[in-house]
Amino acid sequence: MFPEHRELISKLKTSDKHFEKLFDKHNELDAQIINLEKDPVAAGSRDDEIEALKKQKLQLKDEIYKILEDNKNN
Repeated sequence: MFPEHRELISKLKTSDKHFEKLFDKHNELDAQIINLEKDPVAAGSRDDEIEALKKQKLQLKDEIYKILEDNKNN
């Protein structure tokens, strides 16, 4: 996620606990979604749950991006 901001992400993960929490939660949701989608039985019966997780993940990504943009010149 955001390879162009790799250095800034590393810096913020060590200096900003809120950013670190958002980043970790985003990765956790990503793993959850992947695991649900890999299981054909779960994926078919849990479409609504998967969509809700994707929306949460996207909201976190937007928040992360805003923080990165706010900090990119610091």
